[in-house]
Amino acid sequence: MNIKKEILLRVRIVFFIIILISLAIIYSIFNLQFNQGEYWQSKSTNINFKYDKIKASRGNILSDDGSILATSLPFYKVALDPSIASNENFKNNIDSLSYLLSSFFKDNSSSYYRNMISKARKDKRRYILLNKKKIGYQDKKVLSKWPIFRDGRLKGGILFEKKDERYRPFSRLGYRTIGSVDENNNGTVGIEYSYNSFLNGLDGEVLKQKIAGNYWKPIYDGTEKLPKNGSDVVTTISVNLQDISESALLDGMIKNNADYGSVILMEVKTGEIKAIANFSKNKSGYYTENYNYAIQGMHEPGSTFKLASLLAYIEDSDVSIYDSIDTGNGEFKFYTETMKDHKPGGYGKITVKEVFEKSSNIGIAKMVDNHFRDKPDIFLNYIKKFGFNKNFKFQIYGSSVPSIKNHTDSAWSKVSLPWIAHGYEFMLTPLHTLSFYNAIANEGYFIEPKIVKKIKEANKVITKFNEFDRFKIISNNSVKTAIQLLEGVVENGTADNIKHSNYKIAGKTGTAKKVINGKYVNRYYTSFVGFFPSEEPRYSCIVVIDNPKKYRIYGSDVAAPVFKEIADKIFISDTKYFTEMKENDIKFSFPRIRSGFKKDLIDISNSLGLSNHSKTEGDWVRTKIIDNSIFWEGINSKSYLVPNVVGMTLKDAIFILESKGLDVNFSGRGRVKKQNISPGKLIKNYKSITIKLG
Repeated sequence: MNIKKEILLRVRIVFFIIILISLAIIYSIFNLQFNQGEYWQSKSTNINFKYDKIKASRGNILSDDGSILATSLPFYKVALDPSIASNENFKNNIDSLSYLLSSFFKDNSSSYYRNMISKARKDKRRYILLNKKKIGYQDKKVLSKWPIFRDGRLKGGILFEKKDERYRPFSRLGYRTIGSVDENNNGTVGIEYSYNSFLNGLDGEVLKQKIAGNYWKPIYDGTEKLPKNGSDVVTTISVNLQDISESALLDGMIKNNADYGSVILMEVKTGEIKAIANFSKNKSGYYTENYNYAIQGMHEPGSTFKLASLLAYIEDSDVSIYDSIDTGNGEFKFYTETMKDHKPGGYGKITVKEVFEKSSNIGIAKMVDNHFRDKPDIFLNYIKKFGFNKNFKFQIYGSSVPSIKNHTDSAWSKVSLPWIAHGYEFMLTPLHTLSFYNAIANEGYFIEPKIVKKIKEANKVITKFNEFDRFKIISNNSVKTAIQLLEGVVENGTADNIKHSNYKIAGKTGTAKKVINGKYVNRYYTSFVGFFPSEEPRYSCIVVIDNPKKYRIYGSDVAAPVFKEIADKIFISDTKYFTEMKENDIKFSFPRIRSGFKKDLIDISNSLGLSNHSKTEGDWVRTKIIDNSIFWEGINSKSYLVPNVVGMTLKDAIFILESKGLDVNFSGRGRVKKQNISPGKLIKNYKSITIKLG
């Protein structure tokens, strides 16, 4: 009995526990359904759905005439929802589609594509990527007409997933200045980086659902937000002038086996940069554009800075450029340091103008040190006024600012002033130097350089960059003096090798020693900066070539010829430099027709519209000019007499003389100038004749 009670008690206890567990389960189900339902529902939604970005198309970068320098082209991944097409459509067209896919991508057989798509359809997959290769827009148009695909996304299941890629129609032209983008289509350097916020646009978004195979399928349910494409950046760069500059620079780099070089070409009146070229030698020995030396490469400028020093001296004194200064025997000690001139033995006593033309270090340093020794701050104020200061601005991020020491700095010493005067102990980029020279060409007005004109969307201008700060840096008299000095360098001085007969160049050579491990060594930073034509300057330009390794080491031999090549090509290609000639201004030179076969000469004269008349029936004639008409006179054609062949071509003379039985000897080039047997002599007395051409 006791055993029965014990067993019954245990059964009741177990039953009670089961009831408790059941109640707990029912409570949990109720709690999940009603109290936590929304939480877990949202959790499920977050796992299987997400909003993804629709990348905005990046804006274009355009040249000054609207040519595309950089643009984004659409490329597409080809995907398919194999469950969309109707059974009949799928059955009738899968073989054709598979064959076309195999023929187009050329990576797998048609049976591979048929099996892949059919299996995905059987497994009720909603998304398959047909190929990892991306196709262009024109190919997309072709694929859109294929079986199944031509029924579109809703009936055929075709999905073209767009991905923009950056494209440069002119390849690497102006590469570092225009810039590049990363894998996310964001600018990394140059204009691409500096104007990234304008170019990028605003991304849209679309809801996507996670489906079998860990793929995400777009769901176009009306909630998608369309992207706003980026704006276009219109630059000042000229494709033609950029090409001219790059070609000339590269040629100069190769000829001189240099380490790196740069060119900047600027329009004088506007400050617009028309070309920036940069090349440096890579490890393989080829020249590429990997760094923008033109706006970032800081270096002691050397002699190109002498113009600023001399103008500061002229502005602050009543000196004439025809006053004399003794430059000595080529060496001069300034306090503790000795300065040398390029010419052994020195230049002696010469004028201020000659100091500049010959680029005498001692002459410039003496003038500046003697005048500003007790007031270096005045000299430095002139330099800052000339644009060499921390306020220098440029539209590309990363451009450097001038680095010139102050007389209050601990690094300043007595020798600082004479050394700064001829281009040492401070750092500039080529753009800083060019901007100053451009001001000289622009009647003394300094203009901040500009490389971006405006931002636009289609034909609507969003932002326009008008003329930047423009201020007068020197007097009109000093401008005239400066141009005279710069013309003198090319006409009589260190750059007389680039003197041109058709137009004038005004400029200055520069050759600065390089510092390696804290010491000046015999490696050189060569440059030439100036403008052309100097009478009415249109372009200013600077050429810098670093460390030439052949026998040419000076700015006049290395950089100046590159400048001249650029200037020459611009001059001959720009019709604005040529004036139309009036008809009355054309000087008429009567054609040189002397003698020959009459029929040929008449044909030539008639084709040229020249009036001609004959007095002879003979075949061979010579000309007589009366006013603006030609009269044909016969040549002695008697078979027994020596004919007159003076004025004939060699071919005609030989024909006539040999037909008379004479052997012909000749010398020279051109037409017959002399014959050693006088015309009219009896042929029987001679076996040969010698004629001289000229």
